[in-house]
Amino acid sequence: MSRPVVATREETLPEAANIRLIWLLTVAAGVTAANLYYSQPLLADIAHTFAISAGQAGLLATLGQLGFGLGLVLIVPLGDSRGRRGLLVTMLLLEAGALLGMAYAPTMGWMGIACFVAGFLTVVPQIVIPFAASLATDERRGRTIGIVLCGILVGILCARTVSGFVGAVLGWRAMYGIAAGLMLLLALVLWRAVPEQSSSGAPYLLLLASLWRIIRTEPALRPVCLFGALPFAAFNVIWVTLSFFLRTPPYHFASDIVGLFGLAGVAGATAAPQVGRLVDRTGRPRITIGLGLSIVLLAFVIFWLLGHVLWGLIIGALLLDLGVQTNLTSCQAIVQNLRPEARSRLNTIFMTCYFIGGAAGSTLGACAWGLARWAGVCITGITLLLIALGVFALTGRCT
Repeated sequence: MSRPVVATREETLPEAANIRLIWLLTVAAGVTAANLYYSQPLLADIAHTFAISAGQAGLLATLGQLGFGLGLVLIVPLGDSRGRRGLLVTMLLLEAGALLGMAYAPTMGWMGIACFVAGFLTVVPQIVIPFAASLATDERRGRTIGIVLCGILVGILCARTVSGFVGAVLGWRAMYGIAAGLMLLLALVLWRAVPEQSSSGAPYLLLLASLWRIIRTEPALRPVCLFGALPFAAFNVIWVTLSFFLRTPPYHFASDIVGLFGLAGVAGATAAPQVGRLVDRTGRPRITIGLGLSIVLLAFVIFWLLGHVLWGLIIGALLLDLGVQTNLTSCQAIVQNLRPEARSRLNTIFMTCYFIGGAAGSTLGACAWGLARWAGVCITGITLLLIALGVFALTGRCT
């Protein structure tokens, strides 16, 4: 008889030590999440290096997101049955190798392969989320999730700014060499700081098989996955095309200025802990999901109407990141409270849908830009948000 799938037993730590560990994990999650987004301000430069079109360069972002989705399915469930320290360190070491592959890729084909592998291995943030949730008390879980998600989004936003400047000064290849070094440093720090854990040792195939059973038996999970995926698709519709838009009149900006737009969203990222605190206090994450979807829709309306003036773009970027972060924190508050013994697998299901949405958004954005430039990009994002709000209106009883 096979052993039941049970959660890894976490080490009991003093509250102060738990808080310090949560902040360290937050930093690790943010720095690692950045690996998927360094390319976005650099796509025009990468396209020039390999003599390819904007649409072909946009496929690199899609490959990274698809690889990440596969990594979520095949790696993250191990968090429910294996010690997380070894899992985190192993992923960081392998990720360093994949990033070096991107830095030295001689052709577009090799770049695409390395980008997919790097995406596949960049699962540290999704191992961290359920780990941090398990370290928090029930009264602080929403806030803790918000802190980690804030770290992840700040990492994503700063990735664009940093890569834009590094690309302008040292070239896009240097950015991936630096990122590889950061992964090696993080591996050493986490190896020393994260306590060793006991593990249930549940069979790997049994863990994977249980994913479908969880989807079937948790009715609240299915609409929440859509609430996460559709806004993130819209988010990527903008960010995969912004570097091309800002190269056109009236802007004519280089990659370093494109990267600065990431800073506009940092203010939105800081809302996550406050959203988590509100969820803890009210116990009603559905309210903030609706608020987040509405804010993202407003951002796209502003992009469409005012995107050709700089202050309009900045306000739109701020609202976009605020809305996406509000929505994600609220969705994760629901997901991480469904089954405490299966938090990693629940996160696998939710985040797989989330990043499939991101990959679809990257592809839709590149296609929309090719067909109708900025207007097509904005109409695509608005359509995705209207679908999400329609599903939200029809699923009140489920969530």
